[in-house]
Amino acid sequence: MAQPIQNQPSSGAGKRRSRRFPFISPVEATWQEANGKIYREAGQATEVNAQGGLLEMKAYPSVGTHIELTNLSSHETSQARVVGVRRNSEGRLLGVAIELFVPSETFWGMNLQLKKTCADLVRLEYEMRSGPFDPRILREFRDAVDNVRKTAWAVQEWQERQSRHQDPHTVLPLLTAEGIRRATQLCDAITTGLASHEVARETVGIDEFFQAVERVHLSLRDLLKDRQP
Repeated sequence: MAQPIQNQPSSGAGKRRSRRFPFISPVEATWQEANGKIYREAGQATEVNAQGGLLEMKAYPSVGTHIELTNLSSHETSQARVVGVRRNSEGRLLGVAIELFVPSETFWGMNLQLKKTCADLVRLEYEMRSGPFDPRILREFRDAVDNVRKTAWAVQEWQERQSRHQDPHTVLPLLTAEGIRRATQLCDAITTGLASHEVARETVGIDEFFQAVERVHLSLRDLLKDRQP
């Protein structure tokens, strides 16, 4: 296959509108050159954001070329334009920068969301050191982070058990136990809020919560009836 921009001078993609995050996403690019020949090339995106990313392939389209980009993991497609090339200090071509016609964070999948969240948490960690914070909000944040941590563990454990050809459904009882633990914490927090008058009759959603508690109470009463005196 030809190398359409092998000898093309390097050009910049301009100022980026948001930070790029390094991770590898398998992609396929399809484009048509000026001579009418259609190219289809598989490769990988190594730096991405909602606006675009950097593609590494064996053959590259020229700057300004419109391409159809397919995420080979999700099979989602998007239209993009080549806006620049990247070369090393010796002039060797390293990749092309592309810009999505319609900015999208979901096109790159959950990996981008996780990368962005990790970066935001690191930034937030430094900002939190200056304090002070409302203790209630700080406690809510800690609970949320703890819940995400346990969910991440469960997903990882599920994938590892699948890779070892073990039954991943054995993770489900652990998730159920974790859900009960969280519900218990939430009920304790609401009880504290009632005692301090932070939760009142006018609190939004209080009726729905009461009905949910009644349903759980009835179900638990039937489940644990053999334990009742």
